[in-house]
Amino acid sequence: MYAYEMHRVHHAELVREAAARRLAHEAGAARRGRRLFGRRSGGPRPAGRVSDGDRDRFARAA
Repeated sequence: MYAYEMHRVHHAELVREAAARRLAHEAGAARRGRRLFGRRSGGPRPAGRVSDGDRDRFARAA
């Protein structure tokens, strides 16, 4: 039982450390003005249909 408890404590420490690093990364990115989540803008191009020339880009699976 002792080994399992030590494993759980170690796991909890790793989860806390990962959360702290993630938070620091998000704070740094926000300070630099970058968006981490959500859709990124593709530029000033208007949204619309994809051209028909791209339909043959991928082959059928079966």
